[in-house]
Amino acid sequence: MKNTTLRIRLLAIFIVFATFLISCAVNPVTGKKELMLISKSQEKAMGLAYDPQVIAEFGLYDDQKLQNFINEKGKKMGRLSHRPELDYQFRILDSPVVNAFAVPGGFVYFTRGIMAHFNNEAEFAGVLGHEIGHITARHSARQQSDQILAQVGFMAAMIASKDFRKYSDLAQTGLGLLFLKFSRSHESQSDKLGVEYSTKIGYDAHEMANFFQTIGRLQDQSGGSIPTFLSTHPDPGQRYSKVHEMAAKEQTKTGKTNLSVERDDYLRMIDGMVYGEDPRQGYVEGNVFYHPELKFQFPVPASWQTVNTNSHVQIAPKDGKAAIILTIAGGNSLEEAARGAIAADSLRVISKNNINVNGNSAIEITADLNPQVRLLMYLIQYNGLIYKFTGLSETPSFNSYRNTFTSSFKNFKALTDPSKINVQPEKIAIKTVARDASLADALRSFNMPSNRMEELAILNGMKLTDQVKKGMLIKTVEK
Repeated sequence: MKNTTLRIRLLAIFIVFATFLISCAVNPVTGKKELMLISKSQEKAMGLAYDPQVIAEFGLYDDQKLQNFINEKGKKMGRLSHRPELDYQFRILDSPVVNAFAVPGGFVYFTRGIMAHFNNEAEFAGVLGHEIGHITARHSARQQSDQILAQVGFMAAMIASKDFRKYSDLAQTGLGLLFLKFSRSHESQSDKLGVEYSTKIGYDAHEMANFFQTIGRLQDQSGGSIPTFLSTHPDPGQRYSKVHEMAAKEQTKTGKTNLSVERDDYLRMIDGMVYGEDPRQGYVEGNVFYHPELKFQFPVPASWQTVNTNSHVQIAPKDGKAAIILTIAGGNSLEEAARGAIAADSLRVISKNNINVNGNSAIEITADLNPQVRLLMYLIQYNGLIYKFTGLSETPSFNSYRNTFTSSFKNFKALTDPSKINVQPEKIAIKTVARDASLADALRSFNMPSNRMEELAILNGMKLTDQVKKGMLIKTVEK
């Protein structure tokens, strides 16, 4: 009976697997048939579903001139790509993180952080082409198809082999590393497409290679460098050399010369762009989180790290053994918000009390998220909104964190200090060099602080010892 059941299960998996093998499609970039379980219409639907989620998470950066620029270059590149029929959409996200990414169906995102670090239009065009390349080569769809198939094979092995079941956790780790390899392969292919597409619309792709030096220096400065083997992106140093090589070949093949860089035009376009964290959206100073626009404040635990996005604030110690999460709760009343929060995560409520937090009506809830995790939740009604604070940790250590959570939540209050409310973000300020000098000397002439020299050198895509000429434009920052 057991053997018969096993054979039936394996046969069913084989039938599913065989059906998948029939689902082949021609890749628009390579022209080769490949297994694809996600249709082009499904890709478009995925993009339409992801886009509002991305915008809700990060918010859009309001700069119509810059938006018009990326729309113009993006639409032009899309028409010359391997999938010209797509309705490409381009967004600038209000985030200081240096990043760009694409989702299926034609949606491409740049953070203001990466826009600030480009030093000419050609660098931007190379990264634009790279992200469009992910879409045209259907990398997201291919990745999902590969993962589905791997899971089918993984389930078959789980059924057939007791030894495999014994080491299933290690097998899952192996699958993860395998797909990192696929991801690196996709990144390399997109680099090639970035060179091809940016050259097609008239930009020098060697500048794309130079931008990888900026990425590498940013990683080194943040301590974020990781070995190539464990990275989903190829090593920036290797990409620098490879992209230069590909750019030279593409220019020789196409015979294109006098390709554009457009440094000064780009720098003038980003003059005045918000740089770094925008304190108007919330900031931490002296172990207190201030939100100037929503006019509230609360203390954060000393040495805990804060990540602030458009949709939530997350605060956690470096060891990650606890977390505080602040969001806006749904509901028209505290009771409605409490019912919604309990139902959304199927919480097992231990206690629930009506309380007052610095003159604001509130509800305190202690509950189990699951058998391993316990939480303390405060729902606080303030200025027409309901703020939901959630402190979580593993159940055995919850009591050791409870006072920390309570200290933050109970000290939530109105922000009235004008010096905290009127704080302004730093902005990119483009300056004209007055005389031939080193970049370091030029930055000092504009009163840039000595402890930020390396940061500003990276922002300019230069070294501090590089020579700048009279009349040259460089980036500085000011409030």
